[in-house]
Amino acid sequence: MDLEFRIKRLEAENERLKRAVEELSILNDVALAVSSTLALNEIVDLIVQKSVKHLRVEQGAVLLIDKREEEAPMRTMIRRAQSDSSGIPYRLGDQITGWMLKNQQALVVNDLTTDGRFRVPPEASTMRSLLCVPLRLKGRMIGVLTVFNKHGGEPFTEGDSRLLTIIGAQSAQVIENARLYEEEQALARIEQELDTARTIQERLLPKAPPAVPGYDLAGRSKPARQVGGDYFDYLSRVGRGTVLCLADVSGKGISAALLMANIQAAIRSLSLSDDSLAKNIQHANQLLYNSTTSDKFATMFYAALDAERNELSYSNAGHNPPLLISSAGEVRELTEGGPVLGILPSFPYEQASVSLAPGEVLLIYSDGFSEAANARFDEFGEQRLRELAVELRAKPAEKIIEAIVAEVQTFCGDAPQSDDMTIVVVRRES
Repeated sequence: MDLEFRIKRLEAENERLKRAVEELSILNDVALAVSSTLALNEIVDLIVQKSVKHLRVEQGAVLLIDKREEEAPMRTMIRRAQSDSSGIPYRLGDQITGWMLKNQQALVVNDLTTDGRFRVPPEASTMRSLLCVPLRLKGRMIGVLTVFNKHGGEPFTEGDSRLLTIIGAQSAQVIENARLYEEEQALARIEQELDTARTIQERLLPKAPPAVPGYDLAGRSKPARQVGGDYFDYLSRVGRGTVLCLADVSGKGISAALLMANIQAAIRSLSLSDDSLAKNIQHANQLLYNSTTSDKFATMFYAALDAERNELSYSNAGHNPPLLISSAGEVRELTEGGPVLGILPSFPYEQASVSLAPGEVLLIYSDGFSEAANARFDEFGEQRLRELAVELRAKPAEKIIEAIVAEVQTFCGDAPQSDDMTIVVVRRES
């Protein structure tokens, strides 16, 4: 009797040691994954494969909660299965994830057909039993690890639950590290693409103003982000002077930059025609209206400088009125034109002309200057910009821009730039 008892004790001890070796083996595999450069999907597959092997089950899966979806916390971003089955049906997977989010503890179901907590969809009829544990990290559940159907129809035991819990505890940090690494890599790729986009956009803007006899021209654009939605240009029209254009697209960033490039291409093409400024801007409005949604629009000041006649023809499409400053300091706003581009189809824009006397300065700017704000949210304002421009009117065009930019930066202090800032100055020499 003692011999039989000792044999059973030895068998039990052997089984315990065997389980311990298995646990150490799988934990070693997970630990190796920590120091590896495996991608997130590969790490998840490794964890599932080891779980399926060591727990002797038909199928396993990791469901990671997408932390970016705050309004849908049970949405999963990754599903991995290791079996000949087709995977976990979404309806069952969402039920499991929902239960785990609420209870955050190991779940053992040895007969899914009789368990009232879950409604098993028809496509999940091959799933008879399951064992599920939370993947927890610093008190937060980042996902769940689930295995289905032990071989031979055996029930899941406390030992199985203990082993999968250990695997889950060790896997959570590994998975999170891999996910954070992939997010960092994705952000790095986005930054690289934005840098490329910024370089392309900078090349689309004029490198230097044209030489116009009797006139001094300068322009500058500074996006609030890597790329922006402001645009300025100088275009030569044979026998018809120099075209000046400054546009401000709604929004910021990539979407605004793409729309800006579209407007730039349209304006450069339209400016080659013999149509009037009003007709060109009307065509640009129609093109923008046809190719964008109602929440996308642009303001634009579009003008042609005839240096021989010292005349500026223009059309203003809802843009901040440029300031025409006389040598005596009198200010006139150029407003003739029509509404912003892209809102109304087939609108008949108007144009007007003004004469430019010696010493007069034309200041064209985007609202990134007038609406620039400091840390107290006080705006620089149009009146302050007007007074500054009058004060600087005798300086060269480039010096006027430098002084205005410096004054706005001083006013804003450490407050971040909130909008694209673009400015063009045209000064008739005395």
